[in-house]
Amino acid sequence: MKAKNYVLGVDIGTTATKSVLFSVTGSVLQQSTLNYPLSSPNPLTAEQNPEEIFIAVLQTIFSVILESQIDPEEIICLSFSSAMHSLIAVDVEGNLLTQSLTWADRRGEKWVNLLKEEGRENELYRLTGIPFHPMSPLIKLVWLRNEYPDLFYRAAKFISIKEYIIFQLFDRYLIDTSLAAATGLLNLHTLTWCEEALNIAGITPDRLSEIVPTTYILPSLNRERAIAVGIPEGIPTVIGSSDGVLANLGVGAIYPKTIAVTIGTSGAVRTVSDRLQLDEKNKLFCYPLIENYWIIGGAVNNGGIVMQWLKENLIELAGVEGYDQLNAIAQTIPAGSEGLIFHPYLTGERAPLWDSHARGSFFGFTLNHTKAHLIRAVLEGIIYNLSIVLLSLEKFTGKSEKIIASGGFTRSPLLRQMLADIVNCPVIIPDRQESSCFGAAILGLYALKKIPTLEIISTTRAKKQQYFPIPENVAIYQKILPIYQNLLDRFQLEWVKLPSSFEP
Repeated sequence: MKAKNYVLGVDIGTTATKSVLFSVTGSVLQQSTLNYPLSSPNPLTAEQNPEEIFIAVLQTIFSVILESQIDPEEIICLSFSSAMHSLIAVDVEGNLLTQSLTWADRRGEKWVNLLKEEGRENELYRLTGIPFHPMSPLIKLVWLRNEYPDLFYRAAKFISIKEYIIFQLFDRYLIDTSLAAATGLLNLHTLTWCEEALNIAGITPDRLSEIVPTTYILPSLNRERAIAVGIPEGIPTVIGSSDGVLANLGVGAIYPKTIAVTIGTSGAVRTVSDRLQLDEKNKLFCYPLIENYWIIGGAVNNGGIVMQWLKENLIELAGVEGYDQLNAIAQTIPAGSEGLIFHPYLTGERAPLWDSHARGSFFGFTLNHTKAHLIRAVLEGIIYNLSIVLLSLEKFTGKSEKIIASGGFTRSPLLRQMLADIVNCPVIIPDRQESSCFGAAILGLYALKKIPTLEIISTTRAKKQQYFPIPENVAIYQKILPIYQNLLDRFQLEWVKLPSSFEP
């Protein structure tokens, strides 16, 4: 019998699927990433082709196994991570009726406002832990039912991109508790579909998938799919969890007073609790991982996507592919951008505002401000926004003792130091950046009883770097943050009055 030495984590992300092969000690042997496009013909629409994403899953798994040159019999298991809040309608035979509506799709924003006016939000939040926002599959269903009734009533199932992949591989409609919690349709107290939410959506439980634990072991891949990805039929597959929850596990942020900050295209601030906890102001989410492990936090829309906008539209840097030059220019400006403040709400906002009308702004311009000031102010604004989410979270957890940061945004030493200074807390950067894939791998090993506890992460964590707050920078940011918040409070009263750039 072959020794079982490897575990494969697969992360189905918003912009790409990544498959990573890990050894049982946590080292990365091989990885493969395949990008796919986002269709956004107008500011409210954000869709993807599920078939393209399924092909990316097959190809990345196949590439990892082929290029690693391992014996596939040595793989212990596959385990899945996935982006949250997507929605796909399929007919009774499993054929696609819609594309995958991603978390960024805002076409349901009118229905958010109507449901809030009816006074439904508090009741639903207490049951589901999801604030009303167009990202929520609950809101997407309300939108479809009211604006595309023929399609809505023709659909046999409403599923996420992960459920679509699982169905293609295993011919069953299954959803893990963590991803189900992100739909706004799960009763967190019973971990069953929420009757009140289903009534608002206008559906019955049979039009949703069967809910299973994140440690659920799927049946073996069918022969055709096993051959397609190059693995034996009998290798177990663990359904896994959502990318945000697994990112916490993957970086080791599963201990009290430890915060995970992930900044990629979007961003999130999360910590762990041993019980369900809900925010009295309806601002934070709470998702189950396994028994006695709940992930509390807030996700933001505006992370690296704002830097992309800056580079493409405001700053002319010919021939520059990455963001190193942006960071180098920002480094020439002192902390605080000499009074220039940026609010990064270019795509509306989830936490801390939960306001799809939110708009971006620069405040405090003078003749002395340059493009370099613009760049630094944008970077600082992204982190100011995350710091507000962190403050809300710390009302539950107390003052953070350390922050573990990951994601493409944190590859820059400048941004790592900026994060430590703005939140006034030590920041740890693990060398391993495949946090959701690694979290999936750890959860897979736990599900198969190959490890006794999730805390095994403490012995397999990769090398890390640490950044400590610089007192003089902290002093500057502590003066700016109240101004940032006061401006935000005033702007919120005016956003809804602005004409939309797109009328649905």
